[in-house]
Amino acid sequence: MGVGDPESLTHAASRALASADVLFTVDKGEAKADLNALRAQVCAVYAGPGLRVVEVEEPERDRAPADYRAEVRRWHAARAAVWADALLTELDEGGRGAFLVWGDPALYDSSLRILDDIRERGLVDVDVEVVPGISSVQALTARHRIPLNTVGGSVHITTGRRLAAEVAGHDSVVVMLDGAAAWRTLDADDWDIYWGAYLGAADEIALAGPLAELSAQIAAVKQEARARKGWIMDVYLLRRRPAPRRDGAG
Repeated sequence: MGVGDPESLTHAASRALASADVLFTVDKGEAKADLNALRAQVCAVYAGPGLRVVEVEEPERDRAPADYRAEVRRWHAARAAVWADALLTELDEGGRGAFLVWGDPALYDSSLRILDDIRERGLVDVDVEVVPGISSVQALTARHRIPLNTVGGSVHITTGRRLAAEVAGHDSVVVMLDGAAAWRTLDADDWDIYWGAYLGAADEIALAGPLAELSAQIAAVKQEARARKGWIMDVYLLRRRPAPRRDGAG
């Protein structure tokens, strides 16, 4: 479903949604109401008249586990079991179900892994079609009117959890799933930041400039937005600043 704006849906995604019999929703927590409202806007424009919406229970997850990867594997297995039960219960033989993924299902989203697990474990005999979407990374660079990479340069995509360990040697770093403000672990003088939250929504926020000047402001804006709405989804690009020219260099 792209970043939530009905206008960001591709033609392929709108056709797929129009042909679906059942839409499965799997949101929980503070973001649930807002995500359901965005999804309702999308469905009002593109869904077929007979679409049924089925809410799937979301298993609990430990957000601060001792073993992060083990907890994710456990959580994914629990999700696969719940999703499989919903597919078997709610879809007729030959029916078409849909999961609207916020952003793009190829980028830091577990939906495809869950569906793969369902097939591999033989829980449901299901065929999966993936329709790519507009990611928050694309929306971010469009909003700031910048390319993702420098000329001939590479781009590294990581999470807030891993930023400090992975930033060395990269000129352009995209950071997703930053529950805090991981940019504060870096030498701010080395970077520019292009930050955005709630991209594509009516309350979108976007800030850009030298990290040394914006670090505290973005952290405060992020904290205020989370307190006001109860949740936040943000993404940012860090661009390494050119090294100062030495006197006489030319």
